[in-house]
Amino acid sequence: MPHIIGEPCIKTKDTACVEVCPVDCIHPTKDEDDYETEDQLYIDPDTCIDCGLCVDECPVKAIYPEEDLPEEWNKYVQINLDYYERKG
Repeated sequence: MPHIIGEPCIKTKDTACVEVCPVDCIHPTKDEDDYETEDQLYIDPDTCIDCGLCVDECPVKAIYPEEDLPEEWNKYVQINLDYYERKG
């Protein structure tokens, strides 16, 4: 998984990262039905091209390359994967 969205995104859901993503891999967006019910945004590991544009755009510093994800947020790797498995 190239990039992971971690804990700082919870209840923030700033979509600046969505706007800069060239491959539309960050969801849910504000126009998707589950935007209001999800606590955070997620990066689709099958779509992400590992460009890193979202990292600098995130105002709460919630996005990391998987290898740089703070250890205390390791559970967010699975949380991101689970979101896309549910969306299947």
